[in-house]
Amino acid sequence: MPSNLEATFAALGEPTRRAVVGLLSRGPRRAGDLADELGQSAPAMSRHLRVLRRSGLIAPEEVDADARVRLYRLQKAPFDQMRGWLDEVELFWGEQLDAFHAHVVARNGEQ
Repeated sequence: MPSNLEATFAALGEPTRRAVVGLLSRGPRRAGDLADELGQSAPAMSRHLRVLRRSGLIAPEEVDADARVRLYRLQKAPFDQMRGWLDEVELFWGEQLDAFHAHVVARNGEQ
């Protein structure tokens, strides 16, 4: 598993960060709004956002009207990498189940 995928899974291993991703999947939000919606303090939310930024899952963007305000939004690439890895795992297990099914059918056909 590549290190960037490890960072993605590590970041998503914490329930609050998964909740942040869930909220951001509905659209960009300010840190304060995320903290309010999830019942987190501003410092706690800041720590969660830092982990999500470092993993590449989210990125801030400044709002034109006020440079102090940042909206956070999801980044597509880490989710694409995770989906690719999950597709590989699913393919492996699909092949394993197909082989098992073929074995069962062949064995039952012999009896």
